[in-house]
Amino acid sequence: MLPENHLFLDVLGQEILITMQSSQLNILGQTFRPIFTGKVVEVTNGFITLDPVIIKMSNAPFYRFPTPLSFPMELIANFVPFDSDIQFPIP
Repeated sequence: MLPENHLFLDVLGQEILITMQSSQLNILGQTFRPIFTGKVVEVTNGFITLDPVIIKMSNAPFYRFPTPLSFPMELIANFVPFDSDIQFPIP
């Protein structure tokens, strides 16, 4: 494991909130802000995987994606520990 990736190993097994650098993303024809929550299940060189992962869309703020999602570390703007029971508005 590369030394710069050890930061993500510290949150392995924890629930986190991730925001990506992009201003918006598109999955399954839905455009949304890049905000995700989920449990970190895998950390590799270059990627962090969440499962289950909740996509915070304004029209479906608790959409649970059916499969694990892997995020490239270089595109993660920030991440914080997060309780998935917390509700917050998405403008």
